[in-house]
Amino acid sequence: MTLPAVDTSEQSAHEHKSSAPTFRSKSAAGLAVGLALVVLFAVVRVLAPPASATFGLPDAARDFATLSISVVVESLPFVFLGIVLSIAVQVWLPEGMLLRRLPRSPVLRRLVLSLLGMLLPVCECGNVPLARGLVVKGLTVAESMTFLFAAPILNPVTIVTTAQAFGWDNGVLVSRVFGGFFIANLVGWIYSRHPRPQDLLTTRFQETCSLADHHGPASRVKRSVRMFSQETRAMMPALFIGAGMAGLIQVAVSREVLVTLGGNPVWSVLALMLLAFVVAICSNVDAFFILSFGATFMPGGIVSFLVFGPMIDVKMLALMRTTFTAKTLLQLSLLVALCAAVLGLAVNYGH
Repeated sequence: MTLPAVDTSEQSAHEHKSSAPTFRSKSAAGLAVGLALVVLFAVVRVLAPPASATFGLPDAARDFATLSISVVVESLPFVFLGIVLSIAVQVWLPEGMLLRRLPRSPVLRRLVLSLLGMLLPVCECGNVPLARGLVVKGLTVAESMTFLFAAPILNPVTIVTTAQAFGWDNGVLVSRVFGGFFIANLVGWIYSRHPRPQDLLTTRFQETCSLADHHGPASRVKRSVRMFSQETRAMMPALFIGAGMAGLIQVAVSREVLVTLGGNPVWSVLALMLLAFVVAICSNVDAFFILSFGATFMPGGIVSFLVFGPMIDVKMLALMRTTFTAKTLLQLSLLVALCAAVLGLAVNYGH
C-alpha cells in the first residue's frame, strides 16, 4: 500500500502555500535554538575552570556539554550525507528508476530494501532524511521503515567494524546481522497491514510530500538547493534536541549501576539496551565502544546493544519525530525493544 495520492486541488495548494511561512518560521526558530544551545555548550566547556573538578555541578555541566557536543559532531557529517543522498534520489535519479527495479511482491520489495544499505553505507542519522526522500519518491511507509531499521546494521562499514571488534566469537556478528535483518522486515510486514498508513506520518511531513509535486519549472539545481535548506531546517533542531537529551541522560544515569547488572542473563540484556538508548552512538563505531564491556556483560547483552541502538535511541527518536507521529514512534520503540530483548535472551540462554 502506497502513500495516498498527493492532493493537487487548488484549495490544497493554497493551504500549503499559506502554511509554508509558518513552517519556515518554526523551523528557523528551532534551528536558532539548536545553534544557541551548541554555542552555550561550547562556552561552558571552554570557560569551566579546572579547579571546578571538586564540585559536582560544574563537573556535571562539563560532562553534559562534552557528551552533547560529541553526539552532534559525530552525527552531523552523516546527517548531511543522508540529506545529499535524499536529494539525489528525489531530484537527480530518473523518474521511476528505483521503483521499476524493485520486485513487485511486497515481501520481496522489503527484503531488497533491507539490503539497500549495502549500496548506501550511511549510519542511522543519515538514513532518516534518506528514508524521507524515499517516501516522497513513492515508497510506502512500511517499506521506508524496513530500510530505515535495516540499513544502519546491514551496511559494509558496520559489518566490517563489528567483525574487527568481535570476529566470530560468541556469534555476536552473525546475531547482529541476521537479527537486524529479521527485525526490520518484521516491522515492515506489520506496518504494511496498517489500513491508513498516512496516519503514521506527521502532518508536516505529509505536507512536504504534497509540496514535492508542486516544484514548478525550477531547475534541478534550484530544487536541490531548496530541498537542502528545507531538510536541514527539519533535521538540525531534532539533532540538537536529541543530542542534548542524550547528554543529559548520560550525566544522570550511573554507569556503575549498569555494570553491576552485567552478569545476569536478563539484566545484562536490559541494561545494555538502556545504555544503547542513552549513549546514542553511531552504528559504524558502536562495536568498538561496547567491546570494552565484553568482559563484564554476557554476549546476549552485547547483541541487544548492537541491534537495538542503531534502530532506537534518544537521538534517533528526535530525528524520526520529524516524520512519524509520537504514537507511531512509541509503538515502534516497544516493538523493536521487545524483539531485541528476545534476541539477546536467546543468545544468552543458547550460549
